[in-house]
Amino acid sequence: MTSQDRTTPPPQQYAQRSYRSPAALAGGTLLLLLGLWLGGDALLRGDTHTRLTALFALLLGVPLVTAFTLRPLVRAGEERLLVRNPFRTITLPWTAVEGLRAGYSTEVLADGATYQMWAIPVSLRQRKKAGRQAMRGTAARPRFGPHADAGDGPAPRAMADQALDELREVRERAAHRDTARDEPVAVRWAYAVLAPLAVGAAGLVVMLAL
Repeated sequence: MTSQDRTTPPPQQYAQRSYRSPAALAGGTLLLLLGLWLGGDALLRGDTHTRLTALFALLLGVPLVTAFTLRPLVRAGEERLLVRNPFRTITLPWTAVEGLRAGYSTEVLADGATYQMWAIPVSLRQRKKAGRQAMRGTAARPRFGPHADAGDGPAPRAMADQALDELREVRERAAHRDTARDEPVAVRWAYAVLAPLAVGAAGLVVMLAL
């Protein structure tokens, strides 16, 4: 046996998982197109006061819509979880994650703090629909006979609950790793969103007061 044969195989690599809200992406895109159309028309055809008002309105509205619709993201890697919310980005090593839960919103608990995950919204309607489908599947299953315990597959789950199940699986795999064990939870503010938003809000207040 050669030294190459005795080499320990590298640990299995897993692809990153990213989560975003399709409804938020679609709604945000439509709102941005509408706002740019209306604001662009005011910039081209309005007087000086109207143009300045439209400019500050765009500086306020575009970052605000982008922050709450296009920006939210959850990315799960092998060593850490990244949560990008409207105004903050939280990077959590898996060893610091204490739990994941979904009530009226999805949340991650780490180092005694709770962070919402805007990119994975909770839909009570989806939960009710999944519950009704599970009940219908149970009712249609024979109570006796060789197929009494055989189902057609896993019980239907709402999208938020499915996403949390997947994140919990990644967390369980990461629990056996030693990497990033001493890495602290990092929270960064999205100044690229906050700065133009503040300028737009202040300028719009001034223009409306004139």
